[in-house]
Amino acid sequence: MVVITYNNHNNNMSLVFRIIVLLGIAIPFLAILCHSFSPENPTDRRVLVLVDDLAIKSSHSLYFKSLENRGFQLDFKLAGDPKIALHRYGQYLYDALILFSPSIERFGGSINTAAIMDFVDAGHDLILVADESASDLIREVATECGVDFDEDPGAVVIDHINYAVSTTDGDRSLIAADDFIKSSIILGSNTIEAPVLFQGIGQMVNPSNDLVLKVLSASPSAYSANPKSKLSNPPAIYGSAISLVSVVQARNNARILISGSLKMFSNQFFRYGVQKAGSPTKHDKSGNEQFLTEISKWVFHERGHLKAVNVRHHRVGEVDEPSMYRINDDLEYSVEIFEWTGANWEPYVADDVQVQFYMMSPYVLKNLSTDLKGVHHTSFKVPDVYGVFQFKIEYQRLGYSSLSLSKQIPVRPFRHNEYERFITAAFPYYGASFSMMAGFLLFTIFYLYNK
Repeated sequence: MVVITYNNHNNNMSLVFRIIVLLGIAIPFLAILCHSFSPENPTDRRVLVLVDDLAIKSSHSLYFKSLENRGFQLDFKLAGDPKIALHRYGQYLYDALILFSPSIERFGGSINTAAIMDFVDAGHDLILVADESASDLIREVATECGVDFDEDPGAVVIDHINYAVSTTDGDRSLIAADDFIKSSIILGSNTIEAPVLFQGIGQMVNPSNDLVLKVLSASPSAYSANPKSKLSNPPAIYGSAISLVSVVQARNNARILISGSLKMFSNQFFRYGVQKAGSPTKHDKSGNEQFLTEISKWVFHERGHLKAVNVRHHRVGEVDEPSMYRINDDLEYSVEIFEWTGANWEPYVADDVQVQFYMMSPYVLKNLSTDLKGVHHTSFKVPDVYGVFQFKIEYQRLGYSSLSLSKQIPVRPFRHNEYERFITAAFPYYGASFSMMAGFLLFTIFYLYNK
């Protein structure tokens, strides 16, 4: 009896041990599942901030605090730290990258220009900030993004008309810029009343590049030059062609912000009062904080981010999606489009979304109507051409992430038993055939029985 009791006790202990082990495995696995199936949130949360000097963390704390207040987790590293990395074991460690290290000659760890561009190609966002001390490495990254900084060493943007009144007499490199892009999606719906203080290097945007936008431009009286040297030749870039702040939206919807001034992100410029030369109005606070906060919301997909769900198509009067259509069928097409507002998904309302019924070229191009609840729909007749077609939506609108939807469907001709027995258009041919038969019958009778 003692032996049996001892074995049962061991069996019970073994069973308890197995349950504990299974729970230890199951609980983390369930946690992973819950995280995997959590509601989609396009806002990037993990951000790597590379700086030349950790003092920037305090001198630019207002900007960083605005990001942290919106839920971003900022990881500050020295740009030359040999331990920094963007990915490990095939997985990216961060969702966005901020480069506040304009003078860095070489990044530490495994980060280089190619690694940064691969990071963007993977759909992650980037903020690149330079100044007059911009290194060749920073210039190379900017060039890869479609923007070229002024190559003249020590060159800054100078404006003798639209400068900011300051205590430093004769300083024309401190600019009061207010030539903003006209887009409420990028800069928000609230108008930026005060000019933005800018002091730094100018950049050129290739006008043929549709992916790059100037969000803050210099005035027509501005030019880029080294203030410490005599201007012997005409400046390389001047006027409104100078971009002070540019943005890029890649084809994979990754977003990039490129600024030629590190000081414009500083606490000093955030708190400065600003008065534009020649203007009687003096603002107690510059527009830097509002401008950079609003544009960072766009860069990090807190605004202007679209998603499409529930793409449906079926014959008129039916509900189920068919495996193929027949020529001349009447069909209905619909898609639900939503916009992320920073907190939740709201129905996207627009009247310029189009669908193509496409085979080599569009056979049907229709504007989608909206029910103001996110559903965009239309109906049309399948063309009298059979083959393999596609429902295609290629939607691109300034400030919004692009939508590219495609769904393939074959279209067949009529079967032999599906044609109409008598076609109205063929009545003349029917009449000709029957009249020919009647005439032949009359001719035969006349020939046989007439002497």
